[in-house]
Amino acid sequence: MNNPGVRETEVVVIGAGQAGLSSAYHLRRAGYEPDRDFVVLDRSPRPGGAWQFRWPTLTYGKVHGMHALPGMELTGADASRPSSAVIGDYFADYERTFGLRVHRPVDVRAVRDAQDGNDGRLTVETSEGLWSARALINATGTWDRPFWPRYPGQSAFRGRQLHTAHYPGPQAFAGQRVVVVGGGTSAVQHLLEIADVAAGTTWVTRRPPVFREGPFDEEWGRAAVARVEERVRLGLPPQSVVSVTGLPMTEAMERARAAGVLVPRPAFDRVTPTGVAWADGSTVDADVILWATGFRAAVDHLAPLKLREPGGGIRLEGTRAARDPRVHLVGYGPSASTIGANRAGRAAVREIRALLGSSQPLVPAAV
Repeated sequence: MNNPGVRETEVVVIGAGQAGLSSAYHLRRAGYEPDRDFVVLDRSPRPGGAWQFRWPTLTYGKVHGMHALPGMELTGADASRPSSAVIGDYFADYERTFGLRVHRPVDVRAVRDAQDGNDGRLTVETSEGLWSARALINATGTWDRPFWPRYPGQSAFRGRQLHTAHYPGPQAFAGQRVVVVGGGTSAVQHLLEIADVAAGTTWVTRRPPVFREGPFDEEWGRAAVARVEERVRLGLPPQSVVSVTGLPMTEAMERARAAGVLVPRPAFDRVTPTGVAWADGSTVDADVILWATGFRAAVDHLAPLKLREPGGGIRLEGTRAARDPRVHLVGYGPSASTIGANRAGRAAVREIRALLGSSQPLVPAAV
């Protein structure tokens, strides 16, 4: 193919968070040259992946389970610095050290089959033009797709509504009545901070939260990942690994639970102009509803390839999309953790090397 205006490469990596940088590192180790054999495209304005958008009070010492990128440890970090700064600096240094040459900010709009031939290539449509590739590693994570539940009366609420993706830190809630919705780690972190400055907090969860005491050992972690993996094998939308591990109980959480901060109420029935209401007639007045309700996989740009199964998810064989062997998803489902992303990046590159070495063009599976 020689189409003017279309840049050719072997592999396009979308996303430069943990999953994307791990994949790029393994591509370099395999002998692929940046900007010739592969290109990394990142929507964010600077290095750091989703970490760069985290609230300033989430210091590095509060980060749960951050695993180093392959080939370079994160050492000597100041635990009191914001995690956005520590990990942003680490990712920037990593990109420089391994010469990964990330293109940013670049918005990937769509990935399609090439329209001018049957050579099995993909066309990647972006804000910096078109790329043609024989394989794709999608490492876009979830940060760009915050999940907002919908409740009756929500649009009539007179207070403020915001999502974890835009959480500014606790001082923005000083003297206010805050309802925090969500049963995950972010909801707990928000509550622990906000309770110190707010006029009152209410914690609402769809399911009763599960607190886990003791260490998250390797065997238990493998079992949790296996549960996520099973959903992906069935073609269902993945749950996060955190959603099946439970909440690690800390001393601060114990104190907050004893003080009544971490005592959840079940999901409310509707939102009122002045707060929230349950079916039994009970109500809570609120100035703010903070939706700590998680994120969904940011894969809308892959829609033209028709990778989704009837259950709504993308079924994977290893890291490869079952419906298209050219497409690998890293940081999706069972690899949506820092250590999982590292391993999946290596596995994806190993498979891509084997496939690109074949004389047969790569084509999507028949639907």
